Amino acid sequence: MRTLVTGAAGFVGSHVVEALEAAGHEVSGLDRRPGAGLVLGDVRDAETLARSLRGVDAVVHQAAKVGIGLGVADMPEYASVNVHGTAVLLAAMAEHGVSRLVLASSMVVYGEGVYDCPRHGRVRPGPRAQPDLARGAFEPRCPYCGSEPSPLATDEDAPPEPRNAYAATKLAQEHLAASWARETGGTAIALRYHNVYGPRMPRDTPYSGVAAIFRSALESGRAPRVFEDGRQRRDFVHVRDVARANVLALGSGVPPAALTTCNVASGEPHTIGEMAAALAAAHGGPEPVTTGEYRLGDVRHIVAAAGRAARELGFRAEIGFAEGMREFAVAPLG
Repeated sequence: MRTLVTGAAGFVGSHVVEALEAAGHEVSGLDRRPGAGLVLGDVRDAETLARSLRGVDAVVHQAAKVGIGLGVADMPEYASVNVHGTAVLLAAMAEHGVSRLVLASSMVVYGEGVYDCPRHGRVRPGPRAQPDLARGAFEPRCPYCGSEPSPLATDEDAPPEPRNAYAATKLAQEHLAASWARETGGTAIALRYHNVYGPRMPRDTPYSGVAAIFRSALESGRAPRVFEDGRQRRDFVHVRDVARANVLALGSGVPPAALTTCNVASGEPHTIGEMAAALAAAHGGPEPVTTGEYRLGDVRHIVAAAGRAARELGFRAEIGFAEGMREFAVAPLG
């Protein structure tokens, strides 16, 4: 299949290109950063897209502004790259008759994960209050009775609740893709990546994930600083597994004229403290420091129900947590 990968020079995108080529696809890439064999350009530029989409059967859309960033000041750029850029891409795909899309989405669309309250069943806690965080009360509370519910795995049917600009734009991308699929009869699959890590991950910036922040600290001889009490639960999934999920999505038989969403995750939750400790041990120290610091808007627990990806795509993660962290502890960063 002739496939265009946007964001092909990026962390995930570069691994996706390699995986697609290994699977026998004819791949072209588009990125704002130069790279061998890539078209240098922006998804917001219709003329560049017109050239890039000629003869293409499918698009794997990885290009995005990622991470939490610097706050409200970043909103215009997030909206421009992620929302406007996706709209321009989808319009160009419709014009050029490209009918298959795999979209890089994110678990951030969920906000806080799903919980079980002994009295009220399945609940979705609201944002945690600053006074609670300041006194070290990090666990969310049931919105009805105030008790401490137990976190559950979050499936794709959980109502979205984006809590920052990046999350809002990823959800907007999904809505645009769903509209495109309905209007064109195209096939759209949104892969909701959980916490991706691995070689070429960007170094410590406001736009990189916690794994990169810890890895960068270790490389500089500094102890990873773990916020809250380190017991926040996440699903860490290796980038090569994520790339393989994209290959499977491209060849899947999901129905057209609608958007299919799938969590891409390991199905093996771990705490952020465990991740920091595993990286530090594999790197040879220094050991992590749990600081009790917090950020307003951070979610406490978000782990994935991975069943739909297994059923719809045939995807199961192959790289385990211990193996992946040992590799990542010494792997080159981007």
